[in-house]
Amino acid sequence: MQELLLHASKHAAEDSVRMLPFLFAAYWFIEYIEHRHSAGLERVLAGGGRFGFVPAAALGLVPQCGFSAMAANLYGSKVITLGTLLAVFIATSDEAIPILIAMPDKWDSMFLLIGWKLIVALAAGVCIDVLFKRFIPASVRGGYAGSMNEVDCHDHEEQDSILVAAVKHTLHIFLYILIFNFVMGLAVEWIGEDAISALLAQAGMFQPVAAGLLGLVPNCAASVLITQLYAAGSLSLGGAVAGLSTSAGVGLAVLFRTNRSAKQNVFITALLYMIGTVAGLFIQLLGF
Repeated sequence: MQELLLHASKHAAEDSVRMLPFLFAAYWFIEYIEHRHSAGLERVLAGGGRFGFVPAAALGLVPQCGFSAMAANLYGSKVITLGTLLAVFIATSDEAIPILIAMPDKWDSMFLLIGWKLIVALAAGVCIDVLFKRFIPASVRGGYAGSMNEVDCHDHEEQDSILVAAVKHTLHIFLYILIFNFVMGLAVEWIGEDAISALLAQAGMFQPVAAGLLGLVPNCAASVLITQLYAAGSLSLGGAVAGLSTSAGVGLAVLFRTNRSAKQNVFITALLYMIGTVAGLFIQLLGF
């Protein structure tokens, strides 16, 4: 048993440490955008009007959870539409992009994932705000006017410099990755890689259904898990798209905290899950 733990620890440390330079570079850029350009990006999102889902989908791809929190606040204050809100939520991947950036051999998979999430976000915006707008309950509104600067989704102090914030976020996610790699390594050593692959394979077409539920957890650990399974080849592209489309960072948590109507929040959450799962199943059917 001791040998098993040491072996799993060694591999987890080696795999995780190799990612550190890439993680830091990605989070330094993210923090730069968040510190220097958040106000301007908020104006772009709020000024999109009926077709706000277009800039929303593009901005949501930027790997940071501030946009989903901002969108939840703006939606509650009736500044943006439901389609714009969900476009941001769907496009947001929380920690997925920085983790995949840290794996140069997975960049092709990363761009494929990003491309599909952008398509799903735009399609959701068109359907909700244009094609089927009349079927959306008019009462699905609420919340208060806010700003993404009011939400500290990285657990660092406002006075932190870009460098300090980037270091804190890098170490925070590095810890998640290290723990995940250790647990997965231990599972592979103990249970066997073939047995784990067979278990996931048995889910087949239902991978997006399970991954979509996992993505609803308002914690970066969910996106880390989904991304690592996708990178390892244990989760299909459809499953990854489903899980990372419902993984809106702290967006859902902010929505439930700021919007007083529980029914509205449940409706939005259910709609997000349905869109992510259907999109994942569709991608599965296409054979990706």
